[in-house]
Amino acid sequence: MSLPPAYQPLYDESPCGPFIVLEGVSGIGKTTLTSLLTKRTEASSLHTLAQPHTGWSSAVNAKLRPLPQFAFYLSGVLHASDSLRLTRTLGPVVADRYVFSVIACHAAAHHVDVDHVSRLLEPFRPYLETPTHTFYLHCSEAALRERLAGKPDAKKDDTDLLTVPGRLSQLLENFATVAATDNTAVWVDTDGKTPDNLADWITTYLENDRAQPHRR
Repeated sequence: MSLPPAYQPLYDESPCGPFIVLEGVSGIGKTTLTSLLTKRTEASSLHTLAQPHTGWSSAVNAKLRPLPQFAFYLSGVLHASDSLRLTRTLGPVVADRYVFSVIACHAAAHHVDVDHVSRLLEPFRPYLETPTHTFYLHCSEAALRERLAGKPDAKKDDTDLLTVPGRLSQLLENFATVAATDNTAVWVDTDGKTPDNLADWITTYLENDRAQPHRR
């Protein structure tokens, strides 16, 4: 679908750095790993939702029905894409969450099929910046429950994963479903690995990928 001129994304310069995304459920270690990768690759970092959206999310989740909630999170990822386009002209970018978190989390929270949410988002795909790689972090459900229980900055969305029956298993299933349709996806098993171990593995993967462009 062709977007009207007013809705076309703006590109001031060609990107000069890769765009790396870390995806996965809350508590899996995305934020810590984003910080490590940002330092190792001399990249900028971005959290989706970025400001100003992140400050509004609690009220949106509490007061809006599912479709307006989806519109809010969609606007957040579109705004993040604008920021990414600008930042990539300066160098690499590492994002903590992106499009597939919006799909997986919204579908799990509202008992909606992942395919329905993906179809809602589809008309906006031309606006969205495409990642170079999306690293999907996963671990056993038992390990994840342990991490979530000890998370010091847990929000309602985090505690719901432990207290709402079936929420965590549904979200894990949703991430597996969306990753299967994502041609930038790379699965990363975090069980028994420290953040430094994971940062080593990902940076090595990226270095090997740059050396062998035919892999992509």
